[in-house]
Amino acid sequence: VPLPEILDLPFSCFAHLFLALFSPCVFCWVNFIWRCLEYLKESNLWEICMFDLFRYPCKIIMLKPVCRVPSCIQSMSFLFSRTEFALKEIMSSGGAEDDIPQGERKTVTDFCYLLDKSKQLFNGLRDLPQYGQKQWQSYFGRTFDVYTKLWKFQQQHRQVLDNRYGLKRWQIGEIASKIGQLYYHYYLRTSETSYLNEAFSFYSAIRQRSYYSQVNKEDRPELVVKKLRYYARFIVVCLLLNKMDVVKDLVKELSDEIEDYTHRFNTEDQVEWNLVLQEVAAFVEADPVMVLNDDNTIVITSNRLAETGAPLLEQGMIVGQLTLADALIIGNCNNQVKFSELTVDMFRMLQALEREPMNLASQMNKPGMQESTEKPARRENPHKYLLYKPTFSQLYTFLAAAFKELPANSVLLIYLSATGVFPSGRSDSEGPYDFGGVLTNSNRDMINGDAIHKRSQSYKEMHWFQPTRQNDDVLTVLLQNFTNLFGQPLVCLLSPTAYPKALQDQSQRGSLFTLFLNNPLMAFLFVSGLSSMRRGLWEKCQDYLRKINRDIAQLLTHSRSIDQAFLQFFGDEFLRLLLTRFVFCSATMRMHKIFRETRNYPETYPQLPRDETVENPHLQKHILELASILDVRNVFLENTIDDY
Repeated sequence: VPLPEILDLPFSCFAHLFLALFSPCVFCWVNFIWRCLEYLKESNLWEICMFDLFRYPCKIIMLKPVCRVPSCIQSMSFLFSRTEFALKEIMSSGGAEDDIPQGERKTVTDFCYLLDKSKQLFNGLRDLPQYGQKQWQSYFGRTFDVYTKLWKFQQQHRQVLDNRYGLKRWQIGEIASKIGQLYYHYYLRTSETSYLNEAFSFYSAIRQRSYYSQVNKEDRPELVVKKLRYYARFIVVCLLLNKMDVVKDLVKELSDEIEDYTHRFNTEDQVEWNLVLQEVAAFVEADPVMVLNDDNTIVITSNRLAETGAPLLEQGMIVGQLTLADALIIGNCNNQVKFSELTVDMFRMLQALEREPMNLASQMNKPGMQESTEKPARRENPHKYLLYKPTFSQLYTFLAAAFKELPANSVLLIYLSATGVFPSGRSDSEGPYDFGGVLTNSNRDMINGDAIHKRSQSYKEMHWFQPTRQNDDVLTVLLQNFTNLFGQPLVCLLSPTAYPKALQDQSQRGSLFTLFLNNPLMAFLFVSGLSSMRRGLWEKCQDYLRKINRDIAQLLTHSRSIDQAFLQFFGDEFLRLLLTRFVFCSATMRMHKIFRETRNYPETYPQLPRDETVENPHLQKHILELASILDVRNVFLENTIDDY
């Protein structure tokens, strides 16, 4: 008979347990479970263990020759025995167990249960699906609740835990680090930057209070690895919040920690940690233009949507009421700068689809709980899926999940930055496949990072996505023959298929097309040959660029020949800003002297009326005036261009 391990339960519970084990009576099992629950409730352990009961629902098993214990009782016994064993080890190390006051013993007991339950819930986050929302929100809420109780509990009983449990500062830091991870992952699932600020607060507290300072004195390499991972996670959060000054300090500290770690333990992961440092350094230096203060310190510019960022619609202008609700941001460029599965292109597009964060710490609702009934001051950010080198099946799975949960009158945006597939060039084309597309990742076709090209020439590449084209690839225009089969509004913004040779060497630092969509002024400076600028001139140019965006918005809404699909998306702030920035990008490249081939220009599907938008004389005049402010008018064509 598989008896459970010894539980710290009253004798009456054990009596009912043995009755249940050796009697085929269902009532005995129910009575035993009821006695256990009564004990948990009286011992203030109800909330801790109730999750196990609901996670492993009690199934009454009719006893046969071999008796069985229900799964819920096995789970409870494992939780009790593991924590009780650890508790006795800790308490016995501090002296005679009988000498410890009952109140202090209960404090340590409750802390052990909370710590054990928090680890159990945190590890369960790995099993949650990365897509969908209903499947994970309640679980996140329970995890936040337990960690909140654990954090407050260790604050209120610090002295008892120090004396009786032997609580170390690195253990407090580990709890704070887990809470920071919870907030960061909740940001990834909700796209709300307020949770990113909360993650930064906990990570900053760990650093300011030196929770991990004593780790290096212990001869335990696994603790040092925890400290290094904390630094890497903190750097990611700071990058997303544009706290570059903090990033530089963290990189220096991480470098010193890695050097000390590899010197003391002579580990095999030294190369991997040095690669982390190189990736961070390259990521920080990815921006091609620096904005400087008068004392030559670098100004950190934010590329999120500000209150006055998107051009306002004219009063009475009739546009669509569609709202950007979801976005798939896909990065699959092999040689592009990245950090923590986030390429430069993904990072820039991520920020282009978020609002400027506000300090909402005092107004925030607890994650996973019902939101306040008060109407928010402004609309939430669109939800985003970040996919780094996904396989074909993963891409389609996330795409299907996004469509499934898309609300009514909402828009799904798909951003693709991947390696292009060349068109076949055959005259006997077999359909859209031979027009080309973009590759997705194939785990089976990769060995040590190198692709295996053993596929027969008679078979086509399976792991790719079409019909489309990737930012900055070398494909021809693929969407000329795209058909709208479902009668829904569709707009595709397509990057140039080739760039002038002078700009091709910069592809590792991110797509020029994406840079225009994220920070059009920085992209304009880059193609004009400028690498730095004073803050005062930068702000002056930003004001003028906002004027250009307003005029572009009027050009689009006043056009008589524009496809109605563009106007259907024009009611959303994010989409309106992307469309105006695209027109500015296209007009700039068409006027630039080194962009002389038709494949150097971005395109759209459906096509924009060029004479009313990207080649409009009024817009061309604005671009020349902006170039004059920057004293780079000589790199642009003075005359109006009618044909390309």
